[in-house]
Amino acid sequence: MADIFDVVADPTRRDILGVLLDRETSQPDSGGEISVGEIVTALGVSQPTVSKHLKVLRESGLVGVREEGQHRYYHLDRAPLERLEDWLIPFVTTDAAADAATLAGADADADETLNDDQRAFASALGKAFADTARQVTAVVGAKRRR
Repeated sequence: MADIFDVVADPTRRDILGVLLDRETSQPDSGGEISVGEIVTALGVSQPTVSKHLKVLRESGLVGVREEGQHRYYHLDRAPLERLEDWLIPFVTTDAAADAATLAGADADADETLNDDQRAFASALGKAFADTARQVTAVVGAKRRR
């Protein structure tokens, strides 16, 4: 299986993920499912190209597929992206925490660092906030399209 960073590095695969996200948020009654033909139409890319990229996305766990006869219906699977987000959060929040400490007048290099429990709580809080923000964005986007 390809590394998640290699998978999302390709712009066509990111575009496909965007189409799947758009389907999920704009047509929630569809279960987020979209056919290969609809993806081809949305992106203006050839069917073999879309199929090749969908295979990579499927093998990495970023998309799921439901087969109905000869038709394939794809949907976004967020689990690998959530693991990627979990990995990224410490890199993204470190600067924000240092900036906040500086603004509060604290020395960023002081011995007053977070212990493991505090760091785990802060991470869980950040994940919950990010998930809530993502949900609100999806709802607002869906309302705007209606």
